[in-house]
Amino acid sequence: MKEDIRPAFYALRAGGWRDYVTLLHPPYTAWHLSYVVVGAALAPEWRPDRLGAGLVAFFLGLGVAAHALDEVNGRPLGTQIPAPVLWALAACSLAGAVAVGIAAAVAWTPWLLAFVAAGGFVACAYNLELLGGRFHGDAWFAVSWGALPLLASYLAAAGTLAWQALLAAAFAALLSLAQRRLSTAVRLARRGVARVAGTLELHDGQTLPLTRERLVAAPEEALRALALAVVCLAAALVVLRER
Repeated sequence: MKEDIRPAFYALRAGGWRDYVTLLHPPYTAWHLSYVVVGAALAPEWRPDRLGAGLVAFFLGLGVAAHALDEVNGRPLGTQIPAPVLWALAACSLAGAVAVGIAAAVAWTPWLLAFVAAGGFVACAYNLELLGGRFHGDAWFAVSWGALPLLASYLAAAGTLAWQALLAAAFAALLSLAQRRLSTAVRLARRGVARVAGTLELHDGQTLPLTRERLVAAPEEALRALALAVVCLAAALVVLRER
């Protein structure tokens, strides 16, 4: 009997509306949208309207478009969403994100166009593994999903970049790198391993069965905690700036 393994800890049972929820990778989308909040909160002047635009743009670009492209490229989540629907979601969402970015660049600072171009390119190149997967690596994930949202949000609010933004971008990139390393191990155990067998022999003579659950438990608990921690940080910064 084939073992029933979910492709991710947040994946719902396949089929219907549940596939669209799973497609959004909810904890990870919330995690990376939190970087947008952090960037806006670090700016000298608190601009909730610009933060709102940034959240919309990155939700469309990363939360929807990038994840739809990722799913159409190999079905890692195993959803039943038809390929034409995934392509349409990706195209419409990415177009919406680019439109918001261009409007923001016209209204606030033309330097945002560089982030719009970079974000649009990476959303396609990373998730579709273009050019032989050259852009599908840990460093690209860290920069694109961590540093880029934070820097773009800060730039939109401040009109320029400053040292605090660069240091915070390093924080976001390093945290995203940790996320990538943990999630890579989990994905291998959940999606790539057909069977787990063996035991762990402890110094005191005990033996523990080596199971898939044991392999994924610690990194998944770390991922859950980190996602919640970043969301809490973003919420705290919003409360601070709204006072």
